[in-house]
Amino acid sequence: MLDEREDAYGAVVRDHHAGEEPVEIIERDDGWIGVSAGAGLYFAEYEDWSGHERAGIDRAEGRVLDVGCGAGRVGLYLQDRGHEVVGIDVSPGAVEVSRDRGLDARGLDAADARDLDGEFDTVVMYGNNFGLVGTRATAPRILGGLAAVTSDDARILAATRDPYATDEPAHTEYHDFNRERGRLGGALRIRTRYGRRATPWFDYLMVSPAEMREVLAPTAWELHEVVEPNALDGSGGYVADVRKA
Repeated sequence: MLDEREDAYGAVVRDHHAGEEPVEIIERDDGWIGVSAGAGLYFAEYEDWSGHERAGIDRAEGRVLDVGCGAGRVGLYLQDRGHEVVGIDVSPGAVEVSRDRGLDARGLDAADARDLDGEFDTVVMYGNNFGLVGTRATAPRILGGLAAVTSDDARILAATRDPYATDEPAHTEYHDFNRERGRLGGALRIRTRYGRRATPWFDYLMVSPAEMREVLAPTAWELHEVVEPNALDGSGGYVADVRKA
């Protein structure tokens, strides 16, 4: 769990929940700095989700684990539709807001999913949170933990973005920078900043469908189907329906 000084994301979520308009900064390890798409996305209603997230969420079955639950937008949507949902997040601020909004949210890293009680039928990793597997090297351990707390016929609904669906030099040059370091092109090392707070640097992985198959290969999971209704809009976003092999 992050401490108060490190929980920049949680402060953004809390302040938006309180009616403020926080500005979240994303910093990448090559020096690139950008502004996030806005805290409102963390609270977005179903009608305002991306097309691929809307198309994928109906595949959720049974008891659900919402990994990187944030402000609870996905968990609350599924809870309202009769699912038992547990959300986990490393951000104390996000967990606080999710609980305040009615979600069973717990302060836990995705890497520690084995500590959860009971069995889940669906794991949701929305908001591009397949990225929480970290790197190609750390993914098998994290995905193994998710396999350990899920049923035999469980699925992961994993949202991510094909990092190569761009021609912006700032990003294509970063892909090359990563490859020179022996990393996948979409392997981000980032931190978020808000006011005087800054998270520790962390790894966050964006992958093409072919790379997702590569990342999943040494695990108990395999890519069953790609859900990408927005494929023609150039965003690169998609949901992977991942099943146990």
